[in-house]
Amino acid sequence: MSKDKDDTTPTAFGIDIGGSGIKGAPVDLRTGEFAADRVRIPTPDESTPDNVARVVAEVVRSFDLPDDVPVGVTFPAVVQHGVARSAANVDSSWIGTNIEHVVGQALGRPVVAVNDADAAGYAEAVHGAARGSRGVTLLTTLGTGIGTAMVVEGVLVPNLELGHLEIDGHDAETQAAESARERDDLSWEEWAQRLQRYYAVVEDLLWPDLIVVGGGVSKHHEKFLPLLHLRAPIVPAQLRNAAGIVGAAALAARAAGVTVPGENAP
Repeated sequence: MSKDKDDTTPTAFGIDIGGSGIKGAPVDLRTGEFAADRVRIPTPDESTPDNVARVVAEVVRSFDLPDDVPVGVTFPAVVQHGVARSAANVDSSWIGTNIEHVVGQALGRPVVAVNDADAAGYAEAVHGAARGSRGVTLLTTLGTGIGTAMVVEGVLVPNLELGHLEIDGHDAETQAAESARERDDLSWEEWAQRLQRYYAVVEDLLWPDLIVVGGGVSKHHEKFLPLLHLRAPIVPAQLRNAAGIVGAAALAARAAGVTVPGENAP
């Protein structure tokens, strides 16, 4: 995704750190589209903080990035005030590491770090399936686990981790994630019954105005979303693989005091 832009276009840079790849691109904050083609470099086999930070710096150096452009990174962990409190698909040495400090040092510029599901959820609220929606928006990503994010009137509520709710004696994602559908060889109808149970519990806890469903399986949304019966509308995500980069960029811009067009905040 690329587009021409003039000098007045508000831009931020997003980086999506994953277990297999580190991807980055500048983002046009008016549209949520990439302002240049994305660059992807494989995540190092030894995904320690120093090794990952070096690759992030390599991604950023692929672009002629002005010094004042906000930079945001997603990370597969609970991220509390820039510090990783867990580690999924990356080296355990990240736990307790200040992501913003390590990556910021490698880049020589300030960095905002956020949980990967939070970034995707925020992107959908600002530029995706929830754009223009008021009140409480809940995003879930159905994959190996269940990632969750909540945006309330344009403000992100971080680190919900609602995939780990205990429902009927089980960690919810072990029964309702897309990986559980594959593991147990479930039909779409059988899986939808598990999703119905999961979303009904979450809906009773949070009373969202809109639920957005992401993850790779969302491209097959017509096979299972119509089978769910909830109070809130439930719709497929729109940004797919771009969501992490777009959300990280938008959150970095917001932290830097840059107005992000499309935000629903009062």
